[in-house]
Amino acid sequence: MKRILMLSAVAAAALSSCSLIDRGIGTNYTLGKQPAAGELNPVGGVNVRRGDMVMTAARVTGLKADTYYVAHYHVQGTASADPCKSGGAPIMASTIVGKTDSSGYLALNGEVAANVVTAATYFNIHTATGATGTPADAGVACTGVRL
Repeated sequence: MKRILMLSAVAAAALSSCSLIDRGIGTNYTLGKQPAAGELNPVGGVNVRRGDMVMTAARVTGLKADTYYVAHYHVQGTASADPCKSGGAPIMASTIVGKTDSSGYLALNGEVAANVVTAATYFNIHTATGATGTPADAGVACTGVRL
């Protein structure tokens, strides 16, 4: 009986440490590869949980190892009806910067006031020039969003 209880406690601890994406809270979006990704094959998703604050959790594999990336929401641009191809302006207050691990896995978590990102139509991840999060390209992974 002790063995079963110990396993249950371990399972509960593991589940409680899962990301918002794993728990299915909020709205999940699938990231698509963008031309700037080149040979990279980013695969992953973004979970958006909306209230007074918009909480964003992105998990991506297939990126360059030990590299900084920056993500933020964008407003709809005029270059295309497809949000990810529209060239819209970034909403800088929603910026999240992170660094991939040695396998190319990136985990990003951030929050911003909901009224700041109301007009957002897509979430874009760019390679960054460093820890400050200055974008180095037009984006490697993107998804349309509805906030």
